[in-house]
Formats: sequence, C-alpha cells, structure tokens
Amino acid sequence: MTTIILPDYLYTPEGYLREKAVAFDDRILTIDTPERLREKYPEARLIDTGSDSILYPGFINVHTHLEYSANRTRLEYGDFLRWLESVIRERDTLVPQADNALMEAACRQMLRCGITGFGAVSTFGTDLEVCRRVPQRVTYFNEIIGSNPATVDMLYQDFLQRLDASRSCSPEERITPAVAIHAPHSTHPVMVRRAVALAREEQLPLSAHFLESPAERQWLEEAAGDFKSFFENYLKSDRPVTTIEAFLSQFDGYSSLFVHAVQTTEEERGHLAEQGHHVAHCPRSNRLLGCGRYPLEDRRVPVALATDGLSSNWSLSLFDEMRAALMLHYQAPLQELAELLLRAVTLEAARSLRSDAGRIEEGAPADFALIRLPQPCPREEDLALQTILHTRQAERVWIAGEELPLDHE
Repeated sequence: MTTIILPDYLYTPEGYLREKAVAFDDRILTIDTPERLREKYPEARLIDTGSDSILYPGFINVHTHLEYSANRTRLEYGDFLRWLESVIRERDTLVPQADNALMEAACRQMLRCGITGFGAVSTFGTDLEVCRRVPQRVTYFNEIIGSNPATVDMLYQDFLQRLDASRSCSPEERITPAVAIHAPHSTHPVMVRRAVALAREEQLPLSAHFLESPAERQWLEEAAGDFKSFFENYLKSDRPVTTIEAFLSQFDGYSSLFVHAVQTTEEERGHLAEQGHHVAHCPRSNRLLGCGRYPLEDRRVPVALATDGLSSNWSLSLFDEMRAALMLHYQAPLQELAELLLRAVTLEAARSLRSDAGRIEEGAPADFALIRLPQPCPREEDLALQTILHTRQAERVWIAGEELPLDHE
C-alpha cells in the first residue's frame, strides 16, 4: 500500500525542504507537494507528522562489533595497548556473555536511535543469527585475522565458511555479505591478497582497520614501540608482516572503507581519496583508547561516522557519536560540522557500504527516521545542529516502507 508522509522538514541530499511530502511503498515513489501527491495517489494513507518534525533517511552505523556487547566496565581505557591486552585477557568471558538476547538488545537500542542499517564486524560468526532476525539492513563483515604464516590456510578456510554462512541468508533477512581485513599489523599479506581479490570478484563491501593508534604506525614503520613487546610476547614475532604502502596498495582500484585512519599522513589520505575510499570515523572510541583525533578538516576523503563496538564505547547511538564529534572537532565551524556529520550517518555512510540507502530520493529504499525538535527552529541553517543537540531517540522509524514499533526508554 502507498503511504504519504508530510513532515515539517524533509532532509534530502540537496538540503532541507519545506512543504514537501514523500510517497512510498517499500521504496520512495515520488517527492512533491502534498496536494500533487494526493492527486496522484488518491488511495494512499496520509501521515501528517506535525510541527517541528524532520524526516531523515534512516541512519546507518557503518562499523560496530556486536560480539563484544557484554562489556561495560571490564576493559581498560586510556591507552590502546593496555585496552588491547585487556580485550585478550577478558575475551573468553565477554564473548560467551554476549548471547543472542544481549546482542538483540544492542540492535534495539540502535533502532530506537533511528539506525535502520549497520555494519556488523564479525570475528567469530556468533552474531549472524541475531543479524538475521533484526529488522535493520545489516552489512555483515566477515573478519579475517592472523599474522602467522603457518596458519594462513586454516584461517582463510574458516573465513570462507563464515562468509558462506552469511551468503545463505534470504533477501527478506536484509543481510549483505561483506569482507573485513582486521588490520595491516595483524593480517598476513597472503590472506589480505586472497580476501581482497574475493571481494573484488564478487563486488562485496570491503573494510579494514587502518592506522588506528600511534603504536601501530611505529610498529609498521620501525618495528619498534609499544607493539614490539606485544608481538614478541603474544606472537613470538619481532618484525611486521607488511608495510603501510604495501597494505594500502592491495586495495587500489576497489572502493573500500578504512576504519579509524587516525594516524594517517596527508599523503596517505590523498591516496585514499584518489582511490575512492571512505574513512569510518569513530571519535568516542578514538578518545577512549588514546588514539588521537582524525583530521576531519581534511575534506578530501569522504567520511562515514560510526560508534565502533561496546568494547570501546558506552552506547551505539549515532546521536551520542555526533555530539561527541561536535566537541572533539572544536576548531571546525559549528553549523558546517553539523551538516557534515549528518551526511556522514546518511548518504556517505550508505556509499561506504555500497548501499543505495541513506537518502530521500525517488527510487531509494523507504528507510526513514522521524525526529521532532523541542521548539521551532527559526533558522533553517541551524536545523542540522539542533537535530544533533536535542535528539536522543527517533520518534518513528520505517524500514522498507514498514513502520516498526519502538520500545522507547
């Protein structure tokens, strides 16, 4: 059945529109004045959302780790290596505690915040059942990790089995199989080459953690620093398996999502831009792990915003993430930054996942998040900022044209 929504404002790739409505079924049919849409679709159901309402495309959280949803206070923050060692120490406790009920609760939290799609980075495959059940669109990143050459074939076969499981999902489950390379310091180049070649061949979304911390950069460049003792103690290795340049070159010509990229140089970001890549920016995670600040002022690389997982964050809310970004990037003009952040959770987020969602345009999926400002906003140029400042949860959410119940907290 066709539905027409009439909000106070409509957020499109061209900006905010007033006195416009959207007609849709599972996809957006037409954007026009309410009068013309009523004439064109006389049998359509009409939803007038009233004053101070803004209809956004459903928000997209491009990078999270559901398998660590059990963490609250067990992991150590303030330093990347200290955090990583605490993950290794607590992993056998936290991963089994993240049962289906807990991971579903994390997905419901995202839905309440208007997140209609997310990237689930899966190391073990334990979250696939949940991702198949939740209503959101899930880009399911099967992660490959391991730097020991003796285990390359075994680990790659395990990766292929998990990828095959995600391929078996039905269209109604809205799962997109995808490939994730853990990081240059932790994934043997033979596995990187095979996995990237597979993603190219099948046109799968592809992501990689990249230069998240100063320790990672120093290890890859100098075989020194905090990572040196880590690799010697845990992996009996005294040298990195690749270089920054060699790792980056594996992705050339195939648009990919590089997560964090906090410690990239201007030259490296130029290369990312030239190759059509995106960066997933996770400001709260970067702050908690002592990684530094991604230079968002370098606008050459398109940016998607993400929460990372609850192993390095306290919520999966993109509104919380956007508010944190407003504070972290204090040097940026406020309204301009707010507009960039909303684009980073809609259009650019979708593009980074090779998705056609994230936009209110004819033909796009009918995924929407309706929010309501607490008061009228006298200046249209402030709508993005006021949305970020004053929204805790979405008021209503639609995925593929179906409105979903929200258990608001």
